[in-house]
Amino acid sequence: MKRKLITSALPYVNNIPHLGNLIQVLSADVYARFCRLKGYETLYVCGTDEYGTATETRAQQEGKTPRELCDYYHAIHSDIYKWFNIAFDHFGSTSTPQQTEVTQTMFLDLEKNGFINEHAIEQLFCTSCDRFLADRYVLGTCPSCGYEDARGDQCEHCGKLLEPTELLTPRCSSCNAKPELRTTNHLYIDLPKILPDYEKWMKETSVKGKWAKNAIQMTQAWIRDGLHERAITRDLKWGIPVPRKGFEKKVFYVWFDAPIGYISISRCLFDRISSNPEADWKSWWLNPDNVELFQFIGKDNIPFHTVIFPSSLIGSGKNWTKLYHMSSTEYLNYESGKFSKSKGVGVFGSDAKESGIAADVWRFYIFFNRPEKSDTQFTWKDFQERMNSELIGNLGNLVNRTLTFIARYYEGNLPQKDGSLSSREDIRNVSNALKEETKKSVTKITEYFEWAELRDAFREAFALSDVANKAFQDGEPWKTRTTDPERAESLLHDLCYLIKDLLILVHPFIPDYASKIASFLGKEIWSGIVFDEAAIKAGTAQNPLTWKPSAETLSWNDLGKREGILHVKMPEIIFKPMDNATTDTYRNTYAGSQQERKDKKMEESTEKTVETPSPVKATDLFNQKIALITAKIVKIEKHPDAEKLYIETLDDGSGIERVIVSGLVPYFTEEELLGKSIIIADNLKPRKMRGVESKGMLLAGDYTDADGIEHVEVLDSSWAAPGTPVILEGADPSFKKPDCIDADDFFAAPMKIVDHVIMIDDKKLTINGQPVVSKKITTGEVS
Repeated sequence: MKRKLITSALPYVNNIPHLGNLIQVLSADVYARFCRLKGYETLYVCGTDEYGTATETRAQQEGKTPRELCDYYHAIHSDIYKWFNIAFDHFGSTSTPQQTEVTQTMFLDLEKNGFINEHAIEQLFCTSCDRFLADRYVLGTCPSCGYEDARGDQCEHCGKLLEPTELLTPRCSSCNAKPELRTTNHLYIDLPKILPDYEKWMKETSVKGKWAKNAIQMTQAWIRDGLHERAITRDLKWGIPVPRKGFEKKVFYVWFDAPIGYISISRCLFDRISSNPEADWKSWWLNPDNVELFQFIGKDNIPFHTVIFPSSLIGSGKNWTKLYHMSSTEYLNYESGKFSKSKGVGVFGSDAKESGIAADVWRFYIFFNRPEKSDTQFTWKDFQERMNSELIGNLGNLVNRTLTFIARYYEGNLPQKDGSLSSREDIRNVSNALKEETKKSVTKITEYFEWAELRDAFREAFALSDVANKAFQDGEPWKTRTTDPERAESLLHDLCYLIKDLLILVHPFIPDYASKIASFLGKEIWSGIVFDEAAIKAGTAQNPLTWKPSAETLSWNDLGKREGILHVKMPEIIFKPMDNATTDTYRNTYAGSQQERKDKKMEESTEKTVETPSPVKATDLFNQKIALITAKIVKIEKHPDAEKLYIETLDDGSGIERVIVSGLVPYFTEEELLGKSIIIADNLKPRKMRGVESKGMLLAGDYTDADGIEHVEVLDSSWAAPGTPVILEGADPSFKKPDCIDADDFFAAPMKIVDHVIMIDDKKLTINGQPVVSKKITTGEVS
């Protein structure tokens, strides 16, 4: 097996990364975790890209030196990636002595081989600042799209790569003065001269390495349009010095040296942890026959990784490990616009940390929505719906219902009944069908993973979870536990091992969640260890590149195995659904730019304290807004697209049939609910649940006992005709309430069960003067 060398685009150091930027480091992390689980010798390196104009200008704005700025933002980046649980083997930077040495050596090799040319050019010079202006020090109007704040290297609006002299109405970014043209000398890499060797390599590797379609198209477009010599020096102070006479005041252009950072960051790692660092880093970067380089980047960086960096490696004349597979993504857009670091638009890594949303939920949504073949949109509504329906309603539902059932009815002892070995054909058929579905999914997911098709791999895992949920529902273990014990036990046995397989499959994406659920099965999932900084300093670090999993941990080799699970713990609820009010709050919180949000906080913190009104009592809120009535269930059926939902048709006394949807499938059979007299929220705003509009909500009591078992009881109104108002004792029954209220208003008046009686604060809920009571639940909640 070839070793896997993995890199993600080096994030620029001068700002906080947003979710769109995070896709690359997260994608490489998922692939690296898969490789470690699969047993491949794996090295994943990344780091901050620190040289160049953008650092100089930002440092100037913040009153820092470039070194101080880099150290400040490198710490922020590291902290964010650590919170997102990204398992780099090393996260370094490009402003190191190793970077200087490797870059200067690369340049000297290119120069020796005749691939460096010197040209005198006309460059913009600011007389006010007394300096030549590097590309990002120039702003102006884009000649392609007319955007008035285009930078001298690239138009952020349309993406076109530019030279500063191409800008219309150019101006100095520091003082806004109009610059003038002056002559200066710069060095260029002769890409046309390298092109024959490069094309031969590219044609072979893009096929062997199955480059993404957008990577091939963009690379071919560059070649078709004709490669040109490309400048590799800039008039700056913050950068790698050019080792050539006459260029003492110039540095290398950041896009020449930045990709070389992948090499130098690896070298920095081995310089710290290896007894033979020179041999170790070269065994990865000068060993193309035994190493496959997988690179994860956004589409705006494709040409630099598929053309310029490989051309530099080829032109050097050394046998470098070059790109094998390019996993490039399209853009992740935000709500109705675009993520933008420069404008501060979108959700940033620091926002995610402070949001109260778990890192694995962010990881889940990013990969379920990963822009692999086309741009995708981040919207808070979609975030809510995907989280609730897939992460919680699909995978979480399968885990909770299966493990809870085993813990509750089998005292946590997994039935050791492999259905495929049963003497009964009906049981064997179900078991074999589940195993076949699992086997097909594992094969698909593994193939997707091998070529870093991460979204397809992730979604296939959720499709398998859906199959398992359906098997649980069709198998009806709540019935067969007593009527057909062998059938129930074999189903639970098979589902538990299917869950074990699912946890391995999704572990690269949502490692904390998968590890937590695996612990309920008495298992650990091996994600491969990475270099431990503390152990390195202490001199006791193991080398994770050759470390292998123990027999006690789960790895890719355990997929399909049906052994080793004896006991199941009662599962915890890891994630809770997000309601509409919470979603709206997040949308409003992260609207506008970072600066606007900062200004708003400042305004709020400096406002004078005003007297706040006393909170509205729950009883007053109920009497003013919430309308409850009695109804009778006249028809009931399972929702065709949701495992735990019933569709109930009601007689609510109006003479018109009314439909509601409720999540009672895990607790009651259809026969137990049909004909039952119930209480419903009458004026609750209708909402669609998996395509079916629910006009109201059924009220039920619930509580969890000491063993963690949830008990549910539908509130009874059998002594009253359908349509009878349900009111608080002492309230005016003729008071006119709103026709429609939001769920937030309803839940703002919580109902409790006290000594079997339904209460709001100190008032009883009544129907025709008679208190509403629960028959079984003494103390609990009503929802």
